[in-house]
Amino acid sequence: MSQYVFGVDIGGTTVKMGLFESDGNLLDKWEIPTRTENSGEAILPDVAESIKAKMSEKNIAKDDVAGVGIGAPGPIDSEGVVHVAVNLGWGVFNVSETLSGLLDGMLVKAGNDANVAALGEMWKGGGQGYKNMVAVTLGTGVGGGIIINGEILSGAGGAAGEIGHIHVEDDEADFCGCKNQGCLEQYASATGVVRLAKRKLMGDEESILRDGELSAKAVFDAVKAGDKVAIWVAEQFGYYLGKGLSAIAAVVNPEAFVIGGGVSKAGEVLFEYIKPYYKKYVFHASRDVEFKLATLGNDAGIYGAAKMVLD
Repeated sequence: MSQYVFGVDIGGTTVKMGLFESDGNLLDKWEIPTRTENSGEAILPDVAESIKAKMSEKNIAKDDVAGVGIGAPGPIDSEGVVHVAVNLGWGVFNVSETLSGLLDGMLVKAGNDANVAALGEMWKGGGQGYKNMVAVTLGTGVGGGIIINGEILSGAGGAAGEIGHIHVEDDEADFCGCKNQGCLEQYASATGVVRLAKRKLMGDEESILRDGELSAKAVFDAVKAGDKVAIWVAEQFGYYLGKGLSAIAAVVNPEAFVIGGGVSKAGEVLFEYIKPYYKKYVFHASRDVEFKLATLGNDAGIYGAAKMVLD
């Protein structure tokens, strides 16, 4: 068996890359800039050059590499075709075939970045031991990755797991980035938590949140300090996320939800607000789901990308 595999996680500003042994041991990781100009035409050639340079540096022969896994922001189907990645300037083309061509025919597998990160958490992170799980990323937006029987559920066009755009509120005047109103992302993301706090602070309640910069971290720090406004925001956050996750559970019946992203740094306190609403709304057969914190952080994508090749 080939002893090495590369994992690549393409972000809007940087491409994270990792060299792994086939057992999942991370040997080296590094980053290169994501050059999105000219419709992102330089991104994959840059990735190929960086992989070749690393192979040369480590004296690794092509025959010793099982392949390259790659995650990117946007819908990518099971054939490796991306269906428009706005942040990268990409249209519709086959990522796997293109990068394979640049790497002299090396095996390449591609997937959506959130789905790939979910696979990483299942393999070496907070989801170890589970074959049916949903990874939830609470960052600037709300992302998701669904793993069924140990494999990524990508959907017809690679858009499965877009859980941030589940509709959870009819009475919402503001628009989500997707142009709809009342999406889960508007309440459970880092920006959503801040938005809820700003709404509440328009009243005259006393709150330590009036001092200093308002952020999701500030809100959950204030929750721990017993601040009433922050606790109200946390309840709203928990209500919408618990409700949204209960809908997901009714469809995929997971063993666990693995929560990651910047907001998850608040820790186990999040679960105190999510679980009561989850249990209130969920179908009974999914009531005993486990809630876990993601553990791989920004490395989840490179781990998952490597795992795609090894499966």
